[in-house]
Amino acid sequence: MNNTENKSIWSVIWASSVGTLIEWYDFYIFGSLAPILASQFFPKTNPTAALLSTLATFAAGFIVRPFGALVFGRLGDLIGRKYTFLLTLVIMGGSTFAIGIVPGYESIGFAAPVIILLLRLLQGLALGGEYGGAATYVAEHSPKNRRGFYTSWIQTTATLGLFVSLGVILITRNSLDSDAAASIAKFNDWGWRIPFIISILLVGVSIYIRLQMKESPLFAKLKAEGKTSVNPLRESFVHKTNLKMVLLALFGATMGQGVVWYTGQFYAQSFLENVCKIDFEQSRTILIWSILFATPMFIVFGSWSDKVGRKWIMMAGMLLAILTYRPLFNKLLEWSDPSTRTEITERKEINTNTKPIGENFLRTVVTKTHFTDGMVLSETKIDTVYATPGKTTLKPDVKISKVVSSGTYWSIVAVVFIMIVYVTMVYGPIAAFLVELFPTKIRYTSMSLPYHIGNGVFGGLTPFIATLFTTIYLDDKLVGLWYPIVIAAVCLVVGTIYISNRIDPNVED
Repeated sequence: MNNTENKSIWSVIWASSVGTLIEWYDFYIFGSLAPILASQFFPKTNPTAALLSTLATFAAGFIVRPFGALVFGRLGDLIGRKYTFLLTLVIMGGSTFAIGIVPGYESIGFAAPVIILLLRLLQGLALGGEYGGAATYVAEHSPKNRRGFYTSWIQTTATLGLFVSLGVILITRNSLDSDAAASIAKFNDWGWRIPFIISILLVGVSIYIRLQMKESPLFAKLKAEGKTSVNPLRESFVHKTNLKMVLLALFGATMGQGVVWYTGQFYAQSFLENVCKIDFEQSRTILIWSILFATPMFIVFGSWSDKVGRKWIMMAGMLLAILTYRPLFNKLLEWSDPSTRTEITERKEINTNTKPIGENFLRTVVTKTHFTDGMVLSETKIDTVYATPGKTTLKPDVKISKVVSSGTYWSIVAVVFIMIVYVTMVYGPIAAFLVELFPTKIRYTSMSLPYHIGNGVFGGLTPFIATLFTTIYLDDKLVGLWYPIVIAAVCLVVGTIYISNRIDPNVED
């Protein structure tokens, strides 16, 4: 590759990656703020049900991603890659901005969660068309012997989108007031809208960048020769040979890759906050550091797959996840368990605050317990003190939050880092693997559907199903892990037996 070609491919990667990163930012900021959105858009009478409803709404965006893959994949194979994933960017950005301005449940009642669900579905449809377009576009500009390396840059955008969303949330949360407690209160009340609203500026920049892009050379060549597909959906899913490749991609690669991706990042964050009860800010900075340290591994494994093949790197990532998830998550439980620590009894703090509500009072009792290793356990109990003698709150609202010591903090970062390395193993080579399974004229459609079923349905449901399991089987806090473990195990068996490790096995261009 000469200097001009090298400069051209990096321009393609930059233009594709910026837009895709922003789309992932838009998509994942919803999940990052799930506990707050639960209190804003659902009734507050049952916090657990509200959280599950929010996670279900979050998951709905994943479930419709395959439909987005069909709609936009077909467009991409008919009219071209460039304009199709430019359209998905506009839809995603508009939906995210709209979430930031929708009134809450207390203002418009059940219309609030309905509107949020509809916007979430639009986000899912848009993302269903984005990834396949970006990955295909980069791959079709890349030399065959470097497809793994160049497409792995697109693979970093999903994780970096989560990274950026977490960073924007923390910056916003800590900058609304000079007083930390007041800043947090303002963020929970209205400041959470800011990360959604500012996304429109990011989308505007990305649209400008993408408008400067040219069509994929391979697709442009097919179009000039009149060889583009007349019916991409039929050719992709009715023709026996191609349908076989679609099913193999789903059950032998993307299904397992999806659950590993969402377990190592999203469920890990949910587990730290909702099961381990780690402080909001600590749980997010733990993920930020882990992502920062692990992200270069996408490039490492993508590039390595150009030399040794895609299959065994992906299979190894799934196998490691299957064998180590329960021990790793169990460590998170142990390190956040205050019962194994020694309390400093003389440092116990109890602060009570009462606020009049009509004839009654809302009482908030905050108890802080300090431990010798540096952990601080905060228990906030909110109940109502009634003027009527003998009347009491049946079930006070109790919230627990833990700030772990520095040593424990970095130990948790190391564990989450390991889980994200598994993510890089299964995700780094996947774009090149999918591109090479399908011919150019139906590639956008054919690769998008198995990718978004594997990631959107099997992977995207991971936080919801795992959290749901923990609310049903209360005695086992690790029970939610059986879902990703079983899915990854099935995919490992199918992939090991049926996937070829040859590079470029089915590409005619």
